[in-house]
Amino acid sequence: MATQKVYIDPLTRIEGHLSIEMDVQDGKVVDAKCRGDMYRGYESILQGRNPVDAQQIVMRICGVCPVSHGQASSRCLDEAFGIKPTKNGRILRNLILGANFLQSHILHFYHLGALDFVDITAVLKYKGSDAGIVRIKEWVNNELKVKKGRPDEMTAGGPFLPRYEGKDFYIKDLDTNISAIAGYVKALEIREKTHRMVALFGGRAPHPISMVPGGVTTEPTKARIKEFKKYLKEVEEFINETYINHVIAVAKAFPEYFKLGQYDSFLSYGVFDKDEDRKSFMFEQGVFTGGKLEKFDSARIREQVKYARYKSGSDLHPLKGETVADPEKNGAYTWVKAPRYADKPMEVGVLARTVIAYYSGNKDVKRELDAVLKIFNAEVPAALSALGRHAGRAIECKLIAKDMYEWLDDIESGGKTRNSYLIPESGEGEGLIEAPRGALGHWIVIKGQKIANYQAIVPTTWFCSPKDDKGVRGPVEQALIGTPIYDPKNPIEAARVVRSFDPCLACAIHVVEGDREITKFRVC
Repeated sequence: MATQKVYIDPLTRIEGHLSIEMDVQDGKVVDAKCRGDMYRGYESILQGRNPVDAQQIVMRICGVCPVSHGQASSRCLDEAFGIKPTKNGRILRNLILGANFLQSHILHFYHLGALDFVDITAVLKYKGSDAGIVRIKEWVNNELKVKKGRPDEMTAGGPFLPRYEGKDFYIKDLDTNISAIAGYVKALEIREKTHRMVALFGGRAPHPISMVPGGVTTEPTKARIKEFKKYLKEVEEFINETYINHVIAVAKAFPEYFKLGQYDSFLSYGVFDKDEDRKSFMFEQGVFTGGKLEKFDSARIREQVKYARYKSGSDLHPLKGETVADPEKNGAYTWVKAPRYADKPMEVGVLARTVIAYYSGNKDVKRELDAVLKIFNAEVPAALSALGRHAGRAIECKLIAKDMYEWLDDIESGGKTRNSYLIPESGEGEGLIEAPRGALGHWIVIKGQKIANYQAIVPTTWFCSPKDDKGVRGPVEQALIGTPIYDPKNPIEAARVVRSFDPCLACAIHVVEGDREITKFRVC
């Protein structure tokens, strides 16, 4: 059968601009390209600046996970300055990051991913009086009227319509749909609570100002701790009584996605430090490939650029990394580089953390994952899938919320929240952390007390990478292979697989110089 080109351009309900090109034969994807279609400029912006400017600037890379960027940068400076956080500084960093994890995972499921499975038009049959659901009902009804009047035009009233249309695309049960739509509305309120949690110790949200080299500037007063616990209780209740149940409902309606979107090589930097030396973590550090768990070594990280729009040197460690744009580069198809660990493409993110923690002997993760899989009479390989990513985020939320109470109790009254520092004449630093989307690394080189080089490899750079110098596909490209496409004009199956990774292209693209024109676009 002839190969058919299928495009998703743009992939919606993600952060940034991503397009997917697929070759489809006999109703299945046989090849795929993952394209980051935007470019920005943080590496260049940072050069020549005071090193302590870095953590405030890099948080602007993303509005969804700025906490992770701020902490990765702060850790980067910790190492370059030769300091460590205090005990309270470490705990406060964990609490700020944990609150952001809860926010991001809830955002992804309800407001980005669930609409791939939930029938939003079911709200038209709703007879109740819940104000939030009634508002969505009015919104969807108005969008459908506009679409009926102009069927060939996009409606302006998103985010619910237009959508993929096809038989059996969405959950059929009315009560399940209405419950999930109610969850969508409630999740907006819950996310607001998590932002307040971030702000209590971070100073503000979404871009906290309290994270600095050596710890955190905010004092953990009794009043702040009490208020944090109040919000945490509300969020935890939503996770355990609503979020987890909706993830299970989606999995029951679409069990085939335990076999779709699979990948088998994983990397985690470890997250939620248990000590100031970063020797132990709530979710373990490691590499899982070839069915085996391996120790992580950051010296084995490289970035390759054969198919990325850069004329930088290829296969460089980030401390020697270059970011030199080449928009007309022959054969390149994305602004995203190709990170590799020991020359292998790695999936990072919740599935990587779950797998590595599971095989590291993490009892909490093993108990929760086994419990979810038992519902479906499945074993661990089923978790390495699109649905496994959704389930992993729900499990992480449950465990993080539970452990946060212990972190709050471990704060030492009157203890220092940060250590002081001096900016060295020269130095290098590496800041490794896990963002909600996965392994995040920042690297700095200091010369003359100024930033001489700064590089960041973000989670989406790992899993949305193009082919590397040897032509090996990135994780998302590989995970799409074999995905059934029943209607090439409505490729919802591929959209579900890609969105399960929770891409953030705003983070993944690199900086280019802002003082020269690269190209012109005419947008119709």
